[in-house]
Amino acid sequence: MKKIFINSIAFLFAFNCATAQEGIIDNVHNPIDWVNPLIGSDSDSNLSNGNTYPAIAMPWAMNFWTPQTGKMGDGWAYTYSAKKIKGFKQTHQPSPWMNDYGQFSIMPVTGKLRFKEDERESWFSHKSEIVTPYYYSVYLADHDVTTEIAPTERAARFRFTFPETNDAYVVIDAFDKGSYVKIIPNENKIIGYTTRNSGGVPQNFKNYFVIVFDKDFTVTKTFDGANLKEVLETQGNHAGAVIGFKTSKGEKVNAKVASSFISYEQAERNLNEIGRDNFDEIMAKGKNVWNTELSRIKVGGGTADQIGTFYSSLYRSLLFPRKFYEFDAKGKAVHYSPYNGKVLPGYMFTDTGFWDTFRALYPFLNLMYPELNKEMQDGLTNAYNESGWLPEWASPGLRDIMVGNNSASIVAEAYLKSEDKKSPNIENLYKALIHGANNEGPLRAVGRLGVDYYNKIGYVPYDAGINENAARTLEYAYDDFAIYKLGVALNKPKSETDIYKKRSLNYKNLFDPQNNLMRGKNKDGKFQEPFSPFKWGDAFTEGNSWHYSWSVFHDMQGLINLMGGKENFVGQLDKVFSLAPVFDESYYGGVIHEIREMQIANMGQYAHGNQPIQHMTYLYNYAGEPWKTQYWVRETMNRMYHATPDGYCGDEDNGQTSAWYVFSAIGFYPVTPASDQYVIGTPLFKNVTIKLQNGKEISINAPKNNAENKYIKSMKFNGKVNTNNWLSHSELLKGATIDFEMSNTANKNRGTVTKDFPYSLSNEK
Repeated sequence: MKKIFINSIAFLFAFNCATAQEGIIDNVHNPIDWVNPLIGSDSDSNLSNGNTYPAIAMPWAMNFWTPQTGKMGDGWAYTYSAKKIKGFKQTHQPSPWMNDYGQFSIMPVTGKLRFKEDERESWFSHKSEIVTPYYYSVYLADHDVTTEIAPTERAARFRFTFPETNDAYVVIDAFDKGSYVKIIPNENKIIGYTTRNSGGVPQNFKNYFVIVFDKDFTVTKTFDGANLKEVLETQGNHAGAVIGFKTSKGEKVNAKVASSFISYEQAERNLNEIGRDNFDEIMAKGKNVWNTELSRIKVGGGTADQIGTFYSSLYRSLLFPRKFYEFDAKGKAVHYSPYNGKVLPGYMFTDTGFWDTFRALYPFLNLMYPELNKEMQDGLTNAYNESGWLPEWASPGLRDIMVGNNSASIVAEAYLKSEDKKSPNIENLYKALIHGANNEGPLRAVGRLGVDYYNKIGYVPYDAGINENAARTLEYAYDDFAIYKLGVALNKPKSETDIYKKRSLNYKNLFDPQNNLMRGKNKDGKFQEPFSPFKWGDAFTEGNSWHYSWSVFHDMQGLINLMGGKENFVGQLDKVFSLAPVFDESYYGGVIHEIREMQIANMGQYAHGNQPIQHMTYLYNYAGEPWKTQYWVRETMNRMYHATPDGYCGDEDNGQTSAWYVFSAIGFYPVTPASDQYVIGTPLFKNVTIKLQNGKEISINAPKNNAENKYIKSMKFNGKVNTNNWLSHSELLKGATIDFEMSNTANKNRGTVTKDFPYSLSNEK
C-alpha cells in the first residue's frame, strides 16, 4: 500500500518536472507506473475526451471494476468531474453509448444505514484516489472508509478500512430490471444475480455473483427497490443486500467476489482465481501481469508526457475485446452463448465494434498477439455457428449499430498475417464471410443492408431508403477486397475470387469528378442533389464527404487516378487541413459531439476524434510526398493525445484510437489491414524494442529524434538503405532492425518514386 502511494507520487513528480523542462526519459523499467487509467474520463455526452472510465482489470478480462459516480443505468458510469461515488461496480461496458450489461455494485457505509444510491453516495477527491489497472483505492469521506480493489480476470478482492463504529455496513446492489440476492450468514457469503442489460442478450441472460467476507455478519437485510426487509433472500425488480458488523479503528474487512454468466457453481469456480492469495498478493500478481504485457513494447528517448501517453494508450489497447468464456471443472474453456442462450464449449470474445477496431486495434493484435487472436477467431466461428451470422458490433451478442461488413477484414487479416496457416476454422469462417457479404441480416447492422442494390448496380443508392448509403458502399468495397485476398490465399476458384475483386472496385461508382470527392448516388445513376461536402451523416456515417472520400483503404492508386493524378490527390489532402471547420448538422437536427470535437481541434476538416479519417494522414505516402505524412502524424500525436483525463480528442472506442497512437508512435500504421504492409509515418521515440510472440525482436532506432526532428532523412532496414514508404509484416516477423536518421527539414527526395509507394490493388500484376 505505502509503496504504491510513494510510486504514484514519484511518477507525478517526474511527469511534472519532465514536462516543464522537456526532460527526456531514456529507459522505462516498470511501464505500468506510467499508465493513467483516468485517461479520457473527463467526458460527457456533449463533448468526448475519450468517453472512458477507469477500468480496474486484467488484460482482456471478463470482468472490469470501476468506481460508479453516475446513476444506475447511466452509460456515463464514471466521470472525472463528479464529486461523489455511489458504489464500486462490476462492469462489462464497452462505451457509454453501448451502455452496460451484467452489472452490480458494492458500497461500504457507516452510521445510519443508507442503501439507496443517492443516500449512500459519498464525497471523494482525486487527491485521495489511487488509480492503476491492477489496484484502485479511494477514501470515502462521508463514511470514513477507504475502499481498495485488486482484480483477476473473473474475480476480485476488496479491502475496506473502517473506523471504530457499531454501524459498519456493506451494500450489495444487484440493480433493477430483474435481480436476486441471498445472504448465507454461516458462510459469510452473499449470492445473487443481475439481469440488467442494454440489449444483445437472450431471454435467459443472468450474471451470477458470489461474495465472501472474512468477518461474521451482525446485520443481515435485503431490499427490493426502496423497501428494506428483514429477510435473507429477495427476488424482484431491484434486489439488493445489506450486511453489517462492528469494527475497530483501522480494521480491514476483506471480501472476495467472482461472477459467472453460466451458474452459481461456475461463479464459485471462478473464485478460485483468488485461491488463498491475500489482497497484497493479488495486487502484486496483477501488477506483474500488466508489466509483462506492457513491456513487450519498450520505448525510450521521449518526454514524460509522451511515455505516459504511450503506455496509457497501450493499456487501453489491451482491454477489448473481452474474454466471454470461463473454465469448467476440467479446466476446459466454456461459454454462455450471448446468441442462443446455451452453455457451450470453446472460446467467446465480445465488446468490440468492428467498424472502429478493424482499422488499427485488430492489426495490433495480429502483430503482437497472434496466439490470442487465434482464440478470438475461434470465438468468431462459434458466434457464426450459434447465431448464423458474424457480429459487426457485439455487446455481448449482436447489436444494431454502425455500418459495414468489417468482420471480413477481421477474419481475412488474421489468417493472412498468421505464420501458421493451419487454422481448423478458416473454412467455416470463409463460409461465414460469403454468407454475410451476400445477405441482409436479422438486424440492419448485420450482414449487408442494401446488398441486392450493391451487388447488382455496384452501390447502395441514396434514394433507396437506406441511411448512410455511401459509407456502406465504401466499406463493403474494402470488405470485398478482404474476402478476395482471403479467397486467393485459400486457393478458392478464380471465378469466385474475381467476383469480390471486381466488387472491391465499387468505390469508383460514387466518385464525383466535379468535386473530386465521394458522393451519394441515386438508383438512376445520377448523383444526389443538393450536395454539400460538409454535411455530416446522410450519405455518410458520423462524418462528411471530406472524411469518407479517403475510405479506399485497398486502392489509393485507383483513387489517385480518379482524382486526376498525384498532384490533385495531394491537393485534396491538403485541403482537409486548410479548410475551415465548417459543418452542416441538419441531418442530425443538432450538433453531435463528433462535430464539435472536429470544430474545436483547430485542424480544419480533419476529425481525428472519429474513426473514418484516422488513416488519412498516412496517404501522402501513396503520392510521393511522405514528409507531409510525417508532419501531420507528429502534429496529431502531439496535439490530440495526452495522458490526462481529457487526453483523447473523441471517443476512444475499444482501443482503436489508442492503437492509432501506439502504431504511430513506433513509426508505422496499417492503412490496409488485409495486406502485408504497414505505411511509414514518423517514429516518436529515440528507441523502441518490440518483442514478438515468436521470440523475434524489432528494434527501431532514431537517435536524433526530438520535437524539431520529425522528418525522416533516411532509413535502413537490417543495415541496408531503404527508400520504401512501407514495411512488410512478414519481414518484420523475422525480426528486424530499423534505423531512422531524423532531421528538422523535409527530405523531398526520399520515397518519391512509384516503387517506394505502398500497396494498391490497381498496381497488382
